[in-house]
Amino acid sequence: MTATKESQGREQPVRVYISIDMEGVTGIATMDQVVRGGHGYPRSQRLMTAEANAAIEGAFAAGADSVLVNDSHGTMDNLLHEELDPRARLIFGTPKLDCMAEGIAAEHDVAMFLGYHAAAGSPGVLAHTYSSHFYEVRLNGRPVSEAEVNALRAAAVGVPVGLLTGDDVICGVAEKAFPGVRTVAVKVAHGHTAADSLSPAEARRLIREAAAETVRGAGELAPLQLPEVLELEIDMPSTPAAELGAQIPGVRRIADKTLAATFATPTEVLGCVTVCYHLAADAMISRMALYGRR
Repeated sequence: MTATKESQGREQPVRVYISIDMEGVTGIATMDQVVRGGHGYPRSQRLMTAEANAAIEGAFAAGADSVLVNDSHGTMDNLLHEELDPRARLIFGTPKLDCMAEGIAAEHDVAMFLGYHAAAGSPGVLAHTYSSHFYEVRLNGRPVSEAEVNALRAAAVGVPVGLLTGDDVICGVAEKAFPGVRTVAVKVAHGHTAADSLSPAEARRLIREAAAETVRGAGELAPLQLPEVLELEIDMPSTPAAELGAQIPGVRRIADKTLAATFATPTEVLGCVTVCYHLAADAMISRMALYGRR
């Protein structure tokens, strides 16, 4: 039986959107595991792909009509394509206009955020907000995680977040921020690069079950309310990075290393974040080239 939701008096098949990161995947807690070239990175690719498959399997088992997956970590080409469930479609590569929320559209009925992590400055495993070079990202004066910003992008096209997986810190954030969301805490943070993790097999079982429940209950979820104005602030890693960012039309420098801008849509926010991400990385690379790692 095909899973359905009520929409304007008609029943429609449930279409699922998945954004998957790596830092919140089971068995991952160190930088060596999440950076391309690290000894642990190939194993992390397998773990990430397996958790994506668990959610895909659960969604289709509950009768989902389609699943679209967006690879959302780093270079955004981490998932092992040949091992991914062939029933799903995959978006990969970077840069993308909507970054971690690329591909989400009004045709989707529910979003699932897998392998997510806490915001910069939080106690969670490998916590950061879009870039490890950003000290903090704020919206309307409040520090935010990637999950919260991406949920606003989903809300802009009327899509609710129904499932989030990651460590206990980001799961706690999601439970407060997203009405009706299901969470699967696959590990407990013991520090920035330390965790008490479930076994991969157990985490996948829980994700599979939660994904199925999310599809069955998709019609009961509602997207976030969008603020009328989105005031973005980014604390950049250096003065040169902030100087470069201030050259973006509409972006102003409000402190030595802090950029600010006012936007009307989450896509505009994500576009600015993406550009600042690359500027911050380039500024750090240039600094190391000129002055070494001092």
